Amino acid sequence: MILDSDKYIHFIGIGGISMSSLANILLSRGYKVSGSDSKASELTEQLESLGAKICIGQSADNITDDIGLVVYTAAISDDNPELMRVRELDIPNRSRADFLGELMKDYGNVICVSGTHGKTTTTSLISQIFLDAEMDPTILCGGMIPAIGGNTRIGGQQHMIAEACEYTNSFLSFFPRIAVILNVKADHLDFFKDLDDIRASFRRFAELLPEDGALVINGEIENISYFTDGLKCRVVTYGMNGSYDFTAANVSYNENACGEYDLIKEGAPAGHVCLMIPGEHNVSNSLAAAAVADVCGIDMETVCAGLGHFTGVSRRFEYKGSLGGVTIIDDYAHHPDEITATLSAAVKYPHNKLWVVFQPHTYTRTMSLMDEFANALQVADAVVLPDIYAAREKNIYGISSGDLQKKLETLGTESYYIPEFDDVETFLLKNISEGDLLITMGAGNVVEIGDSLLGK
Repeated sequence: MILDSDKYIHFIGIGGISMSSLANILLSRGYKVSGSDSKASELTEQLESLGAKICIGQSADNITDDIGLVVYTAAISDDNPELMRVRELDIPNRSRADFLGELMKDYGNVICVSGTHGKTTTTSLISQIFLDAEMDPTILCGGMIPAIGGNTRIGGQQHMIAEACEYTNSFLSFFPRIAVILNVKADHLDFFKDLDDIRASFRRFAELLPEDGALVINGEIENISYFTDGLKCRVVTYGMNGSYDFTAANVSYNENACGEYDLIKEGAPAGHVCLMIPGEHNVSNSLAAAAVADVCGIDMETVCAGLGHFTGVSRRFEYKGSLGGVTIIDDYAHHPDEITATLSAAVKYPHNKLWVVFQPHTYTRTMSLMDEFANALQVADAVVLPDIYAAREKNIYGISSGDLQKKLETLGTESYYIPEFDDVETFLLKNISEGDLLITMGAGNVVEIGDSLLGK
């Protein structure tokens, strides 16, 4: 990619986990970087320490004459003052997805991990294997990886490992050589019309692969041939139950619900894996990672060791601490399938009563999947529901977490609608008991509840 090294590359929303990754790469290459965000964070402070010029608050005044290119996320609306100023001055500008796609052209082997859920963990598992294999990968992850001390690693220009999100068809701007499709479920229905529309988007993503590339796909996806028929690239399947290229045998779980299994490659034993992350869903994610590593020529001994070294990602069944004998876990799950996966792991975890504080994420998702959310959450012994996290939306639907609480009530699940965090904390302190397991769950800021309780 050819950029003007004498001018700033300005990121609107630079504090976002994906935008900060791009800014990091450019800073490492010696480019001048500026950006704005609504509030300061650990990520903006890190970028500032690396030489980026950070503006807190978004204003037309942040768009100065020394800016040569502006990058913005899908969350930036057309009435954003900075974006309006950029267009008024006719400054070159690109969406985050388009910019990342152009950046991918600089790398020899681009691995894009897609799916409705599981992307961050699988991206991190692949990254751990590549690190153990000393392949010097560049990593762009949607979560904090302990092994690299953040969400970004600046490596060589042979291997790039990146998450590929389907929202607004962002991943169709990418240039993968290896693509992973973990699952395809109904989500982001504020953008996609329906599940068929989502499936069509993933099919187009698969079609981006070159003839010498490879698609690693979950063989348990419904009507998998829709995604694979007619592709010119190699197709590698994985799955828990069936005749796939990669699968697991003799699966068992320890006292912390972490899986252990024999890795089977093309019908033959290929090694033994002991995971340090819980749940059947993570056994599946690790199979996807093993398949990618194999396509890239990494030996199975290194693959199994790498999978066993991975300790998890922030906000993915993350142990936060203990309060009066109550174990507090935080998890990013915000889709019914993710909730099911997380709670399936939780029931294997030592506990007396399983409490879940679930903060629904976006009105459209809550409205569209209300019944599915209720069915997934009823596994918990008790569910506490603060208000919906709006994210990019306005509540034009007239719904609230109270509607979900009523659904749970009809299913016989102990549940409470408590809109404000402070009141949730007060309620929990009165009701949780020694030996209980408390999971704060959602893609918003629900993690603050556990942090605040532990602070007390």
